[in-house]
Amino acid sequence: MSEIISRRNFLKLAGLGATAAVLTGCGPAARYVTRNPYYDMPEYTQTGLSTYFATTCRECPAGCGLIMRTFEGRAIKAEGNPAHPVNGGKLCSRGLTGVQGLYNPDRFKSAVQRPQRGDPAVEPVEWDAALQVVKDALNGPAGEVAFLLGLNQDHLADLVTQLAETIGAPAPLRYGALGMFEGRATLVKAAEQVFGQAVFPYFDIAGADLVVSFGANFLEAWLSPVAYSRAYGRFRRAEPLKKRGYLVSFEARRSLTSGSADEWYPVVPGSEGLLAAALGKLLSESSGFSAVMDYAAVDVQAACAAAGIEPEKLEALAQLIARAERPLFLPGGNALGHADGLAAAVNILALNAGRGNFGVPGGVYLTTSPAGTATLTDLRGLVDRMRTGQVSTLFIHGCNPVFELPPTLGFTQALANVKTVVSFASFPDETALQADYVLPDHTPLEGWGYQYTLAGVDRPVLSGAQPVVVPLYETRATADMLLSAGKLPYKDEVEFIQSVLEDKVGQPDANISGTDLPSLWAKYLQAGGWWLAAPSLSAPEKNFADGASTAQPQAAGSGQFHLMTYPTLFGDGSGANRPWLQETPDPATTVMWNSWVEINPKTAEELGLHDDDIVKVRSEAGEVEAVVYLYPAIRPDTVAIPFGQGHTALGRWAERRGCNPAELLKVTMNEAGDLAFGDTLVTITPTGKRRPIARAESRVGVYGDH
Repeated sequence: MSEIISRRNFLKLAGLGATAAVLTGCGPAARYVTRNPYYDMPEYTQTGLSTYFATTCRECPAGCGLIMRTFEGRAIKAEGNPAHPVNGGKLCSRGLTGVQGLYNPDRFKSAVQRPQRGDPAVEPVEWDAALQVVKDALNGPAGEVAFLLGLNQDHLADLVTQLAETIGAPAPLRYGALGMFEGRATLVKAAEQVFGQAVFPYFDIAGADLVVSFGANFLEAWLSPVAYSRAYGRFRRAEPLKKRGYLVSFEARRSLTSGSADEWYPVVPGSEGLLAAALGKLLSESSGFSAVMDYAAVDVQAACAAAGIEPEKLEALAQLIARAERPLFLPGGNALGHADGLAAAVNILALNAGRGNFGVPGGVYLTTSPAGTATLTDLRGLVDRMRTGQVSTLFIHGCNPVFELPPTLGFTQALANVKTVVSFASFPDETALQADYVLPDHTPLEGWGYQYTLAGVDRPVLSGAQPVVVPLYETRATADMLLSAGKLPYKDEVEFIQSVLEDKVGQPDANISGTDLPSLWAKYLQAGGWWLAAPSLSAPEKNFADGASTAQPQAAGSGQFHLMTYPTLFGDGSGANRPWLQETPDPATTVMWNSWVEINPKTAEELGLHDDDIVKVRSEAGEVEAVVYLYPAIRPDTVAIPFGQGHTALGRWAERRGCNPAELLKVTMNEAGDLAFGDTLVTITPTGKRRPIARAESRVGVYGDH
């Protein structure tokens, strides 16, 4: 127990006469409570009994609710919060590994200074001196300060935005490789173009009877995979008076979603938007479809030829869609990561409009949460400012741009012209290796916060986060470091969070209510957040002024094969330092502890390749070496490399494993300013070397002996 408050007064403030099932952090007094480790246990902990805290998983931007079990002051096990509207008690494998981030032996344990950028050697620095670096930067020329944050729309993003406005600095940029592969910025831009609002659409998969996915791997890594996986379960469930949902997927390789589909069409990468236009042309000739775009210029036969699909199959699919009661069309990341990605998204959304499923069960809705994801164009602007010496201090939190961005963008080289680079990383990632100062933030299980949920949920959610254990090391909350400059009227991080929650006092129709801030704060922590009790979505308006795009797929550069790069359970790559994730078999290949290049067996035979051969994969941007995995569920003209491995830093479990496919990506962008990562062409060259990779399948393999 803290020395600030006695047990008697603590119980009075908390309003608890007995142990609660889930502690609020125990009410209004929670911020004054020290959650000491087992050798100096807090008073509310009983020896041999577990204590549970409601908080939020911050391993990705989805914002799932957690119930964290602690035992004698130690975090033991994460479970999903059954009352949380995002995940309803479910949790993905990455969410389970939050404890491995907390107890990771490679964490930064205190503030450090790096005498030479790129050198792993660091020197300890006193926190007073470290905070003075932050204060000096924020008190200097505002135009020379830049903030680069991760994808999470959380309390830190809000605080930094307010701070930047106050001092007159440029607004912070929020960017991550995961958002790039999901096509976030392109999807939001399409929503703005079509609906007039730059927000994420909400796709009611659970209410549909037919889902047609254009590159949306929603069961694995798209926007909010746990929420959409739950919706998929309801979509598939054969309930009374409800037929089992039918799933169709267009994707060049068979992902987890395509592998679960009733029909999977391995189409040419970049042809998804053209196929959507061809479907619109076929459907416009049937009843029940009101064309909102002009399909006169669409040639169905030519579209099928460009996509590599038989016209008869597309016509059969059009008939299936025409018979469906509630068809839903998903514009996913693989379809949007091309030069014509924005037009593809509009074409796909037009199919939803044509079937009249805007704002109806099984259709498309608009959320109320703002979407401030930066584009690669925004990042290029920052790099240009850095390169020309316009940025004297760069603050980086929640992302690893040296690893995540294509090297051809020149971010690492531009850092050389930034006088001071400050990283708030908890782990020694590639960007922290290039920082002058590393001022480590608490890990998510040690810190306060909140997170907005932007996709996969049908109502506004302010998901709450609270520390479940005392910080293990001499780390500091990043928000408190920034507040130490005295530019904002909050004494600490918690006061800022409470200022946001104060707007919810007295609001009806929510999961919690309170007549004053202390009572609402207590309920907020115990429930794991604040959200509306009922769905709150709006129906989009149709605004399709132009004809359907008929752009043919065009890959950039020269090469033999299309390259597909896709996110895995490592997310943006930050999960690679979790041994549980490294040990988890990939759902398609069962490979562990490495990366690989998927090659169709027919293509491999032509190249004289076998499983476990090492090949050189080369594009116009760069080259990597990867181990061959013969994968029949991919087009012969396409190869695929998962994203997340290939680290040169980040700790013992991440370093020197596999390759980083970002090194192959050329900096070409679509009309939304997002990276056209799907337009990359590569060549495959045998090296004559072999390296067996760990996999759960037998040596013969799931797909037979190749």
